[in-house]
Amino acid sequence: MIKRHPSILLALVLSFCCISGCSNRTHEKAPSNTEIRWTSLGIPHITASDERGLGLGVGYAYARDNLCLLANEVLTARGERSKYFGGQGVSSARHANIESDFFFRWLNDERSISAYWEAQPREIRQLLSGYADGFNRYLQEHAGRSSCHGEPWLRPLDEQDLVRLIRRLMVEGGAGQFLVAITTATPPGLAPAKAIASTAPRLDRFALERGSNAIAVGGERSGNGRGRLLANPHFPWGGALRFYQMHLKIPGKLDVMGASLPGLPVINIGFNQHLAWTHTVDTSSHFTLFRLDLDPANEGHYLLDGRSRPFDRHTIRIEVMGEGGKLEQQQRVIYSSHWGPLLKWPGVADWDEKHAYALRDANLDNHRAIAQWYAINQASSVATLRSSIEGQQGIPWVNTLAADDQGNSLFMNASVVPNVPVQLLQSCADSRLLQAGLPGLDGSRSACAWQTAEGTAQDGILPADSQPVLERRDFVQNSNDSAWMTNPAEPLVGFSPLASRSEIPLNPRTRFALDKLDGLQGGPIGEDFLQHLVTDNRVHMADLMLDDVLAFCEGRADLRKVCGELARWNRQADSDAGPGWWYFQAFMAEFARLENPWRQAFDAADPLDTPRGVDLEREDIARHLEKILLDIGHQAEEHFRQFASTPEGERIAIPGGPGALGVYNVIQTNDSGEVVGGSSYIQLVSFTEQGPIARGLLAFSQATEAGSVHRHDQTRLFAKGLWQPLPFTESQISSELNNERVELPR
Repeated sequence: MIKRHPSILLALVLSFCCISGCSNRTHEKAPSNTEIRWTSLGIPHITASDERGLGLGVGYAYARDNLCLLANEVLTARGERSKYFGGQGVSSARHANIESDFFFRWLNDERSISAYWEAQPREIRQLLSGYADGFNRYLQEHAGRSSCHGEPWLRPLDEQDLVRLIRRLMVEGGAGQFLVAITTATPPGLAPAKAIASTAPRLDRFALERGSNAIAVGGERSGNGRGRLLANPHFPWGGALRFYQMHLKIPGKLDVMGASLPGLPVINIGFNQHLAWTHTVDTSSHFTLFRLDLDPANEGHYLLDGRSRPFDRHTIRIEVMGEGGKLEQQQRVIYSSHWGPLLKWPGVADWDEKHAYALRDANLDNHRAIAQWYAINQASSVATLRSSIEGQQGIPWVNTLAADDQGNSLFMNASVVPNVPVQLLQSCADSRLLQAGLPGLDGSRSACAWQTAEGTAQDGILPADSQPVLERRDFVQNSNDSAWMTNPAEPLVGFSPLASRSEIPLNPRTRFALDKLDGLQGGPIGEDFLQHLVTDNRVHMADLMLDDVLAFCEGRADLRKVCGELARWNRQADSDAGPGWWYFQAFMAEFARLENPWRQAFDAADPLDTPRGVDLEREDIARHLEKILLDIGHQAEEHFRQFASTPEGERIAIPGGPGALGVYNVIQTNDSGEVVGGSSYIQLVSFTEQGPIARGLLAFSQATEAGSVHRHDQTRLFAKGLWQPLPFTESQISSELNNERVELPR
């Protein structure tokens, strides 16, 4: 049961914010119809008189650029991929169609969809209904122009489809990572419906493919006493997490610009007249596993507080297109317990004769996310943003960083996290799962359940005052580490390990940013400095240890080739970096396998400068180092180039590299070198007396529809590091208009 605790004070604050923040626009007359104007890079500026009209414009504009992408992702959320594409294909998330369909049919059952819809405030319902109408209107008017015209799966949307997409997004940080482990979980002795190569969760891949950098600068370091924000999220370049730029306006109520995920009629990362914010994927746990003791006297039962309980059995049916297009029905049983769905992870969380494991995902009951972002869109300061997040608790699995025009900067590790106090974790922990790095609890005792704190928006989640928050006037930053070193001058410690851990090694991107910030010696953190962190493509791991590797190479004729290229390399992940960059990546892939090879091991008292150096005095490390260098030197030299491809066959060379090597401009590729993720929507916002001044890019561009002029225009700019002004004010928009305008009657 969802508890709602509306705050009268919060409502008054937000109302005042809207009045004060929009007072200079009260003369504007709200249009009777929805108006969409496009600026030069294909950014829609949508104005409407209310939420339904605004949603109408968002759905229409998004369909214009990405109609087939959204229709395809809706198909995934409906659990209908196998019906139209067969069982051999994969979704954009690279899950096999059949496994994906079974999972989403389970996740998005009718009762869950209905409960989510009923929990939405009127404004959010209007936004979602309008979005579906806008998509359908574009589909009706322009279906013949789409790249998927005539496909049987291309059909109108309804509000339920958008709810399915939202629920898919909610479980990205929890149950979604265990998709195959849940859909293939069967009792011992009963073979799964189909042999699966691996049921292991995608925990590491989730962290790899969804990261971000962010720096919020306060008035003490901005140079003008006002705030500044760098947002550099790293997200997939395709599929359900592909950002889209837009500017949304309801005169007198809303004026916000930024980027949103497919199907969402709100801005996820953006700015308004007074506030800029962004998100970084957090390190918090948004789920726990529960070890169940099976009832030896009663098959299909488990024990809770000594009493036998049956597993719930949910029969899920899907349609699969077979040979000749004939549809065949397949079904599976998904098992559930008091704690949640069962899963099967051989060797870690197996289902055997004695035990089974269940998963509880806190975001399965998070119905507040869209309303949360809509409140953020209207917030007028760091204070009102913080109050909104603490009151609604709707942020699913990300940190929030923000800066405002009053010179305040904010970091909040305030997402939906299980409330498992340290004492409870100690008395209920499953030691085997903890050793595997998983939050595991004893599911045989109800005393080990998540605790419910008074005033929380949802039963069983951590209260807002128990999560890390930091407001400062100099800066806060995050690059997907815990909250600990948000600002080294004020470490954040003493929190539940499910929320944030301290005294653990920082990732190289965090160390890179903090090192560069420290190098300013307390001086202003300017726009060019922040942009350069990304566009310079510096490989920080090379700065930490490459000199030692080159010292090891001295006098070694057998290592001359590879070491010569490493020495000539400029230590940047440029698109034309040369063989040295390829050799360094190959070297680090093997070096990372070595056990504690550092000359100076990690020291919690010196987290910004450790670990560092290579311990060449250790004979085993020197021997391994020699073997690695010889092996990569004997490989065929590959000048590995990463690229974005166009329909015409052009390959746009893309700079950047792996975040694990300390490259701020993170880029991930497939085996052929084509970019699949990394830097996505980039925004750099500075507040001035005249309001926000913003620049940035959408790295993969606005459109995926074939023939669109906005399919790769920003990608070419991104490849050159040419961030563009983001037109927000009326004068900026007017100077950037491309003469495209649509008026949509209600």
